[in-house]
Amino acid sequence: MPDALGAGSAEGGRPRERPNPCGWGRGCPRGVSAWPAGQQDYDLLVIGGGSGGLACAKEAAQLGRKVAVVDYVEPSPQGTKWGLGGTCVNVGCIPKKLMHQAALLGGMIQDAHHYGWEVAQPIRHDWRKMAEAVQNHVKSLNWGHRVQLQDSEALSGKTPLLTLLSADHIVIATGGRPRYPTHIEGALEYGITSDDIFWLKESPGKTLVLTDVALECAGFLTGIGLDTTVMMRSIPLRGFDQQMSSLVMEHMESHGTQFLKGCIPTCIKRLPDGQLQVTWEDRTSGKKDTGIFDTVLWAIGRIPETRNLNLKEVGVNINPENQKIIVDAQDVTSVPHIYAIGDVAEGRPELTPTAIMAGKLLAQRLFGQSSDLMDYNNVPTTVFTPLEYGCVGLSEEEAVARHGQEHIEVYHAYYKPLEFTVAERDASQCYIKMVCLKEPPQLVLGLHFLGPNAGEVTQGFALGIKCGASYAQVMRTVGIHPTCSEEVVKLRISKRSG
Repeated sequence: MPDALGAGSAEGGRPRERPNPCGWGRGCPRGVSAWPAGQQDYDLLVIGGGSGGLACAKEAAQLGRKVAVVDYVEPSPQGTKWGLGGTCVNVGCIPKKLMHQAALLGGMIQDAHHYGWEVAQPIRHDWRKMAEAVQNHVKSLNWGHRVQLQDSEALSGKTPLLTLLSADHIVIATGGRPRYPTHIEGALEYGITSDDIFWLKESPGKTLVLTDVALECAGFLTGIGLDTTVMMRSIPLRGFDQQMSSLVMEHMESHGTQFLKGCIPTCIKRLPDGQLQVTWEDRTSGKKDTGIFDTVLWAIGRIPETRNLNLKEVGVNINPENQKIIVDAQDVTSVPHIYAIGDVAEGRPELTPTAIMAGKLLAQRLFGQSSDLMDYNNVPTTVFTPLEYGCVGLSEEEAVARHGQEHIEVYHAYYKPLEFTVAERDASQCYIKMVCLKEPPQLVLGLHFLGPNAGEVTQGFALGIKCGASYAQVMRTVGIHPTCSEEVVKLRISKRSG
């Protein structure tokens, strides 16, 4: 039976004596095993109790296999820690969407008097109450995952017992953690990340968000009434359609979020009163400036959790530039019985739903006589900024690069949601575009939607695009009236036509 990341195999029913019995780079994964001492043999060992790892483990257990899950979360530099479930459940999708909802409710309360509701003024938001409610929900999800693991005969635990685990197949699903710019003075000592923001007991107050990609936190902080500034080094929402990204930023600016564009921080210092003084440089002019904030939030990317897995010793190849594990289309690493899924794997989108599906499909291939591979084309996603941005397929830039400008037709329209009319809301950035091949029947290459409930709209159209929908078929689809999504089936004007 193959070793668990080089942990050694059983001899006479007892684990072989050797240093570092768990085979990890700095000893055993601290506090991740809850099994009796001695050899433990499994059909599947999953390292990492996040979305992808748990999905793979549960699927394998449902197929009747003996499964173990080991999970450990290193506390953030600020000491934040959490339970089973990974980034999405604890410090990602779930708390982010709930705090986004809190901000949207604030906007709805402002609209209420237009619809006849008498709302007492001034309206105040209680961070402590919101945070407690969000954190309690997250803890309930942690508990739910533990119960499901027990029900499916998969195991998870956190005790300091050193144990040797051995399995036929090992899946690495350790995800990633936020990156700190450690070269900047005070960044690590005084800054927080997404690992911390959702678990703060008190309001972050006046906040500086340093990011090119993560505008969602800045959006909900502004939405609940906090003074929020975004410092951007380059373009917003790198990797997304840039016309849509610019509209997202315009909407945020018009609703109170401040932006420092083309700036880089150089130093953070704590003042005697506890506030943070941030110094930055304008990359265009070279001028330096300073500002005072209560909280500095870094959102500059993520680092895969591979550093302490002892991968080199067991022959698992990683990309030396980003430390991600190199895998093939079947999620196999350079070691035949070791696999990697989710954010930790090279070339995979850092999205919870893709990790979940990849985990399930991997378990089905290993134990369910399936040959189905994960298809990473036309994966829908949504950015939960105050005005939500949903997309599926290619951006306009990607479509042009792949097919050439002359072979692309882009249908687009601005629209006004019915809900915005009575409340007299500005709809300047509510916009849709559909990127198609020019040649009939005009295959849809990408759909981009900016407006309320973008995730719900995009999810529905994603099925059609996944199935190869054409522009002609979309135009023959009857819309639901009155909805924002019906605007998609009314796209008649192309950019080329003017």
